[in-house]
Amino acid sequence: MTDESRTALVLTGGGARAGYQVGVLKAIRELLPEPQRNPFPILCGTSAGAVNAASLAVAAENFGAGVDHLLNIWENFSARQVYRSDPVSMGISGARWVSTLAVGWLTRHSPRSLLDNAPLRRLLSDSLDFSRIARAIENRALHSVSITCSGYSSGQSVSFFQGRADIEPWRRSQRIGTPAEIAVDHLMASSAIPFIFPAVHINREWFGDGSMRQMAPVSPAIHLGADRILVIGAGRMTDESARPRVAIYPSLAQIAGHALSSIFLDSMSVDLERMNRINKTLSLIPEDVRRQNGMSLRPIDVLTIAPSQRLDHLAARHARALPWPVRVLLRGIGAMNRNGGALTSYLLFERSYTRALIDLGYADTLARREEVRRFLDPS
Repeated sequence: MTDESRTALVLTGGGARAGYQVGVLKAIRELLPEPQRNPFPILCGTSAGAVNAASLAVAAENFGAGVDHLLNIWENFSARQVYRSDPVSMGISGARWVSTLAVGWLTRHSPRSLLDNAPLRRLLSDSLDFSRIARAIENRALHSVSITCSGYSSGQSVSFFQGRADIEPWRRSQRIGTPAEIAVDHLMASSAIPFIFPAVHINREWFGDGSMRQMAPVSPAIHLGADRILVIGAGRMTDESARPRVAIYPSLAQIAGHALSSIFLDSMSVDLERMNRINKTLSLIPEDVRRQNGMSLRPIDVLTIAPSQRLDHLAARHARALPWPVRVLLRGIGAMNRNGGALTSYLLFERSYTRALIDLGYADTLARREEVRRFLDPS
């Protein structure tokens, strides 16, 4: 990596869907002439994408080894590594929510989340040496890494970043960037899917999933200095299928899945459309004119890789891999059928599904190998 290189990798949220990102990274590693060399000096992650971004940051001095580490985790995932899925834990959680809905006005204590993700904290603490991020930055294998969280009190989208000393914090409408030493709390907060996983207290505020209220998901990469950005999505950016005629009222799972998809997917599509419009406008203005008029905007080369298949349908085919207590809970709200697959697709941390996601990401990337090669090496 050279000092002039400002290629960023942006990894979006999506719970278990983030396994798709690992398949893309596997293919990229194979397309690189030097797999050990980190092709992404700027790493930006949100929600489950934050976990993958932090893993790459920790291993920035050997990109290939970092991808191997992610593959080892995601190819052998089980739900119990992410949240408590035993019968007792699931029974207690269900009872708490039922009692809160029934007689919540009698008590001041309501459940913080549907699921307990303490196992994920242990997994991250045991497998990631966060001190290696500072070493990678010092050795110039990494420029910066950012983890985005959503503040429940302020309503701000906060990007905690760790990087070179010359990086300036930023403040825009409802979004800020602030320096921090990235740690497990930032990953837990960024991936705290609302209602499903508990919020995390950092500094002065409780934070939840970074995809919430993130109106400009690509913005942290630009503020950190990127001029070329690879975005790996966790859902199809466009869906041209005709709207079906449906008479049956949507299940709770279908509504919840729709809400989560709006959090994880919609803002990225809008942000990329906005960036494309800005790039087209800038292409019409000569560079010397932009410089003379003090225009700070600059063209950004963006490549997006997103699933070629609907991941909710893919999840529905693997839903039975979930532990039976989780299946019972999800079946009660209609998440175990095709229409409820969207919710299941975020919680299905089981290797049959995550391996299918990895295979899909790998195949989608190799299908565009020449385009990806040109992006990684414009020369």
